[in-house]
Amino acid sequence: MKTCIYELPFKVRDYECDLQGIVNNANYQHYLEHTRHEFIETEGINFADLHAQGIDVVVARIEMAFKTPLKSGDKFVCQLNLKKEGIKYVFYQEIYRLPDNALCLKAKVDTVAVVEGRLAAACEVLDRAFEKYF
Repeated sequence: MKTCIYELPFKVRDYECDLQGIVNNANYQHYLEHTRHEFIETEGINFADLHAQGIDVVVARIEMAFKTPLKSGDKFVCQLNLKKEGIKYVFYQEIYRLPDNALCLKAKVDTVAVVEGRLAAACEVLDRAFEKYF
């Protein structure tokens, strides 16, 4: 596993698997998003509060590379790193199965801030909250 700024443990639930007995590809996005949201909360940011201020953080692009499938009952950890690239807040995320640390997924998630309905060149609230990671 790589060094990361945040990680969140999970366990695969039966209903997340398809007929092949592996986690359906769409569920990986749920794992990634839940990890990002939990990380953001640890940094003191609440999405409802942001929205009330006219700030929405949205996914602009996501790339996922599937490596090793997860199966029902598997325990795993979703890791996260963050960089600022221009106006984007880019989350680099990886999922590792436990206890063998097999890499299951690599993802790059580009997010942007929309302020008062317009794409923002900068978001002071996010920049301040995340400055220690840039």
